[in-house]
Amino acid sequence: MDTRAETTDGGAGSASDRVDRRPLALALAITLTFLVAETVGGLLTGSLALLADAGHMATDAAALALSLAAVWLARRPATPQRSFGYLRAEVLAALVNAATLVAISILIFWEAFGRLGEPPAVESGPMLAIAVAGLVANAASAWVLMRGGGHVHNLNTRGAFLHVVGDLLGSVAAIVAALVMLATGWYLADPLLSVGIGLLILWGSWRLLRESLDVLLEATPAGIDPAAVRAAMAAVDGVADVHDLHVWTVTSGLIALSSHVEVAAGRDWHPILLDLAARLRDRFGIAHVTLQPEEAHALGGGFRGCSLDSPAGRCACLVPAAPATNDAAGAHHGHRH
Repeated sequence: MDTRAETTDGGAGSASDRVDRRPLALALAITLTFLVAETVGGLLTGSLALLADAGHMATDAAALALSLAAVWLARRPATPQRSFGYLRAEVLAALVNAATLVAISILIFWEAFGRLGEPPAVESGPMLAIAVAGLVANAASAWVLMRGGGHVHNLNTRGAFLHVVGDLLGSVAAIVAALVMLATGWYLADPLLSVGIGLLILWGSWRLLRESLDVLLEATPAGIDPAAVRAAMAAVDGVADVHDLHVWTVTSGLIALSSHVEVAAGRDWHPILLDLAARLRDRFGIAHVTLQPEEAHALGGGFRGCSLDSPAGRCACLVPAAPATNDAAGAHHGHRH
């Protein structure tokens, strides 16, 4: 029977506990306040840039509300059925926000290209006033989220922050378009700057989308070299070899590792475990560690049981489905009737 040893940093909820909900709530209140004014202003002036900015502000409100819900959900305690709790809710929220930003960019491109041939007249004065008000609101929301600091390390908060920053850039573009049209009457500035808004939003959302997908696919976190981790573990006194090594992100700020460790003959596993856990935490920031000790060279022919390191090991991981019992089959048919 395999013997496994695990070290952790005190519970799955500790990562989400570092996320402050107050900046998200305050930014949501500011966004909702100015959403109505900018939407009405865009309809009255006929400005695509202003309507694009208002549409993005509406998604900002949805993104902030989604991020708040994800933070609340991630704080729920773990259960036997969900041993990591709902920490991945924050990553799912970040993925939804990133996908929404990409969709918004495509919609802005579509509307702008439709106006390039024959740009409509825009009431530039009211557009300018409302865009300035929107800029103030977006700047306030961005400042609140930046002071919270969660946008640096937390994908969920970063998704909400990117929505607000994209809207801030949209307000700047709307102001520039209004000034150009007031000075020159060149209405083509409105759709052209709208395309610029879309490009900036697309650029900012792509990295968030990629990082969220990496977490959901359990890829090795950026900044961690698996070869360096393997070498650091193998360098611990008493470790003969390391295989079936996996490093992944549970949620922002919580990195997990699992590995099989071959222990040199005659060596006590417990001090080796403590040395490995301390080295992984201090050097790589990996706090949640599960290690399986094995006797060195105990498995002949290079076969190491269930392992993703080789085709034979992957085949050993496949467990055939258990056949249905007569009782289970009878119960199933009973429900159908």
